[in-house]
Amino acid sequence: MVALSFYGMATFEGSMMSIKTVNALSHYTDWTIGHVHSGALGWVAMISIGSLYYLIPRLFGEKQMYSVRLIEWHFWIATIGVVLYIASMWIAGVMEGLMWRATQPDGTLTYAFVEAVKAKYPFYLIRLLGGLCFLSGMLLMAYNVLKTIVGKPAVDAPIPASIPAAAH
Repeated sequence: MVALSFYGMATFEGSMMSIKTVNALSHYTDWTIGHVHSGALGWVAMISIGSLYYLIPRLFGEKQMYSVRLIEWHFWIATIGVVLYIASMWIAGVMEGLMWRATQPDGTLTYAFVEAVKAKYPFYLIRLLGGLCFLSGMLLMAYNVLKTIVGKPAVDAPIPASIPAAAH
């Protein structure tokens, strides 16, 4: 459900970001980076991780992973990590876009490029924290997978050559 939520959110956001006035603010900013990562980490990674948690024990003749509790920890740590990552990039991107557009009454830019970069520093720290959370969740998964498969032979089940007639 969480992966589908990220998918829906990224899809809606992508459409919204194509609106001319929104695109004028978001283009080339960290908002776009947050948007891409909500789809990549929130949708693609989460749905892939869930699929692997389902498939791995079955490939080795087990009913479930070594630790369901580690799966739960992984889920929450990764979800919090993705939210921290993308929210910090959304906020940094909007701020960045507004700073790039700000002008003085005489038409000169209010902020230099380096000032916009400096203003994003706290959001980059939050982004780092989110990324570390996501990475630590993946390390939990690696440990759980190793404990599930070590010393167990892979199941050698035949794969049917075609779909049986009854399934049509």
